[in-house]
Amino acid sequence: MKEFVISEAQTEKAVLVGLVTQTQNERKTNEYLDELAFLAETAGAEVVKRFTQKLDTPNSVTYVGKGKLQEIKEYLAMQNEDEETEIGMVIFDDELSAKQIRNIEKELSVKILDRTSLILDIFAMRAQTANAKTQVELAQYKYMLPRLQRLWTHLERQGGGSGAGGGKGSVGLRGPGETQLEMDRRIILNRMSLLKQRLADIDTQKSTQRKNRGRLIRVALVGYTNVGKSTLMNLLAKSDVFAENKLFATLDTTVRKVIIDNLPFLLSDTVGFIRKLPTDLVDSFKSTLDEVREADLLVHVVDISHPDFEEQIQVVDKTVSELGAGGKPTMIVFNKIDAYTYIEKDADDLTPKTKENVTLEELMHTWMAKMNDNCIFISARNKTNLEELRRLLYNKVRELHVQKYPYNDFLYQTYDEEGSL
Repeated sequence: MKEFVISEAQTEKAVLVGLVTQTQNERKTNEYLDELAFLAETAGAEVVKRFTQKLDTPNSVTYVGKGKLQEIKEYLAMQNEDEETEIGMVIFDDELSAKQIRNIEKELSVKILDRTSLILDIFAMRAQTANAKTQVELAQYKYMLPRLQRLWTHLERQGGGSGAGGGKGSVGLRGPGETQLEMDRRIILNRMSLLKQRLADIDTQKSTQRKNRGRLIRVALVGYTNVGKSTLMNLLAKSDVFAENKLFATLDTTVRKVIIDNLPFLLSDTVGFIRKLPTDLVDSFKSTLDEVREADLLVHVVDISHPDFEEQIQVVDKTVSELGAGGKPTMIVFNKIDAYTYIEKDADDLTPKTKENVTLEELMHTWMAKMNDNCIFISARNKTNLEELRRLLYNKVRELHVQKYPYNDFLYQTYDEEGSL
């Protein structure tokens, strides 16, 4: 029943399919497909071809039109004549319905994945702790439940039958029976109920842990996936959190005690967000994202080198608001300034300047004027401006601490980098 998941990271060739619609122009579609290709690479697939089509809305039967589906079919047939170029799956950039998956599979005769199932597969690969595995399994079952019908096309009745010898059922088993589909649905619902109870128990346990953390300010790192949150966490907390240049390297929230100068606080690293993040995943990762809800200060890490970093900021802000954490004190850390590039305009070019022509200095002035002292530009890899970030964090955490615990003598003795007085 888990056949929609790539069970392990192995190099499979894949084709991507996206739509240019009224709400999504060609440039945006290509950006989404770039991200989908990165997701496929993270899952262990190699993207060899992309197909796009202009449609007002996705086709309710096959997502793309009949002509485009035939074009994809002919391309697959041509490539699959040779084992070396054989393509094993087609990945669609939007979530597909059970009917769409069934019809496309019937036509193309290869594995069909959508963006949601691909993200779920990566989450299944990345899950390390019992908490993360439980959350991923619940999200997978939520995804699978409305799509069960495509797994059982025969729908044979089990133990059904009626009349004297007229039915297939044996003595004592005659009756309306139960389809394989209904049995699977019942099994999955029972399993989901058990997983929800486990997550509720984990939530209670984590809530108790949070209460026992003492009178310390909580700071949560939030941001789009693969912006450098875990790398920054390692630098600030001098810890060894797993960090990799792939999407969703971090699933489990990691909390570390950080001391800057003479001020202690708690710093947590959370799962990254992404465009078109499945709602089921947000629901399943509720206990993990409670760190965001209960934080006193959010540090929003942004990849300034990404061409669409402003849209990524909007995606994260929207997700944080949906989690009920909107309105919290927030500062923005623009990371990866070492990777920032721009296209310099010719002196005789009188066309309006685009975002590709904006220098890093211009961006700095723009955002610092907009955010006052609530933003900073750094490179976690090169450790550029890290001391300035520490100073900014110190000032903000100290201000929050004095407000929240006015009578708590929280100040430690001053320590140097080696931990000596």
